[in-house]
Amino acid sequence: MFCLSGATLLRDNGDLREVDKVLASVFSISMAGLPPLRDSESGQVRKEAATVIYRKCRGLGSPPFPAGFLGRYAEFNLMSYQVLARKWRPKTFAEVVGQSHVVRALTNALEQQRLHHAYLFTGTRGVGKTTLARILAKALNCETGITSTPCGQCAACREIDGGRFIDLLELDAASNTGIDNMREVLDNAQYAPVSGRFKVYIIDEVHMLSRAAFNSMLKTLEEPPAHVKFVLATTDPQKIPVTVLSRCLQFNLKHLPPMEIDNRLRDVLTHEAISFEPAALVVVARAAQGSMRDALSLLDQAIAFGGGRVEEAQVNDMLGTIDHDYLLGLLEALVRHDGTALIAAAEMMESRNLSFDSALQELATVLHRVTLAQTVPDALDETLPEKPRLMALATELTPEEVQLFYQIALHGRRDLALAPDDFAGFSMTLLRMLAFTIDMQDATPPPVHPTPTTSTNDVVTKPLSAIAPPVASPPTVSPPTEIRAGFNGDWSALVEQLKLSGMTRMLAQHCEIAESTDHHLTLCVPEIHRHLLDTVFQEKLTAALRNHCGVSKITFRTGKITGTTPAALWQKEKAARQSSAVAAIEQDQFVRDLVEHFDARVVESSIKPTE
Repeated sequence: MFCLSGATLLRDNGDLREVDKVLASVFSISMAGLPPLRDSESGQVRKEAATVIYRKCRGLGSPPFPAGFLGRYAEFNLMSYQVLARKWRPKTFAEVVGQSHVVRALTNALEQQRLHHAYLFTGTRGVGKTTLARILAKALNCETGITSTPCGQCAACREIDGGRFIDLLELDAASNTGIDNMREVLDNAQYAPVSGRFKVYIIDEVHMLSRAAFNSMLKTLEEPPAHVKFVLATTDPQKIPVTVLSRCLQFNLKHLPPMEIDNRLRDVLTHEAISFEPAALVVVARAAQGSMRDALSLLDQAIAFGGGRVEEAQVNDMLGTIDHDYLLGLLEALVRHDGTALIAAAEMMESRNLSFDSALQELATVLHRVTLAQTVPDALDETLPEKPRLMALATELTPEEVQLFYQIALHGRRDLALAPDDFAGFSMTLLRMLAFTIDMQDATPPPVHPTPTTSTNDVVTKPLSAIAPPVASPPTVSPPTEIRAGFNGDWSALVEQLKLSGMTRMLAQHCEIAESTDHHLTLCVPEIHRHLLDTVFQEKLTAALRNHCGVSKITFRTGKITGTTPAALWQKEKAARQSSAVAAIEQDQFVRDLVEHFDARVVESSIKPTE
């Protein structure tokens, strides 16, 4: 390493061309950008001026450069690399991502010359508060005039981009919190701008100012000089006094959606000519949690980690995120009731030092997507690589099971800190899901046909002494007979015998027989349940009917029904049992005495018939 020293002095006739040669030999730089001295020009410098030659550094304390020397080499920069978050900072409103509501308001205000004297940008880190403030300063001071599209070429625009515009003052309120700092700023505000049209003050993290500092700026903030604009930025607007908020035009910057972050990262890597895997950018976009600056910083890290490439496996290793293949494998093991596979997957995740808290969080995300696949399949992103597996899980798990697993995952994550260790808490959560899966599988499905009238002895508690006579039950449907071949017309009984599950069972329960012959069956689905007519579900139901009763052709259509679907029958029977139980409670003598003498009231929603 070499440094410059002023140990050697050129007296009287020192020539700066010799200095250029020395610097060129040390740093191997071109002096083409420096104006050469012509032979006719004098090469003399003042006697007291010193020139420099290089020598090896011997530590700190090297003599300073002579006056006026550094000006010629001010643009020489040893740090040639600029981080992506700074290099790709938007310079115009059109380049700002994800804040269209703010950009639209500012653009219209600039075009219509409706300029407020104080703006407040609020939002989390890395969403564009300071960036918008600088673009606004360029729009106000561009030499082409006040415009929503600053040219970026004039001296004012270039100096603002370079951070050396004399009329743009950026103040960090976190390190200048006192009233003395604010008084100095306000005293300077009364003077006209030096080179720009407006003097712009950007105060970052303004909520860090002291109460006295806030109070000192109220009058100036309310009626500033015509040439002054204030732009305040904060991540915590609740800490700003309402007297300050009322004097500002406030814009709330929102979190950036992962899709917009993903698209921006693609553009950056394309312009940087860096190869990448699209799935890796999805992981980075999710990890950024709505912050573009965080996303670009993580992308810088991923490029360095991958040696110039951005690949999904390497990004997952770098961030410690959970590959969704693990989570989908866990759900598929639950479908198979395979406890051994569950524990093996948990042990594999522990061996890779993956975060079980993140695993439960991502598992809840996967279950949410499974629910979308069951109810609104079109809402699933077509670009998801795991979509086929999600659709398969949607057919193999019932909606009740998915909702239960989702709640177990949330509670398991909440209780993870109370577990003996993270592995025990995570594996216990999986085993709890497995236990409920087996329990739901072995449980008898809700009866399609009504049971005998509920006895009041089963519904009323022990203090009841008098029992009212039972209420007549609604008309019953004859119980089904065992069907081994053919079809006797009892669709409800046939659905129970098919032992269907998931969305296929739901489709069968909401069907009604429209036409039936020896070898052809036409099923009608009400229009409200049209979403159940998915090709996969139809094929599964058709295969089950062919295997069970030998029907060769099955047709599905939508239309009006008469109310005889298994689901409709079950709802009617449920309502009848509920009505019977309520009537039995209300006719009980003990309950009637309570109502008559103590002004009691029967809460019908609390009455549940026994099975």
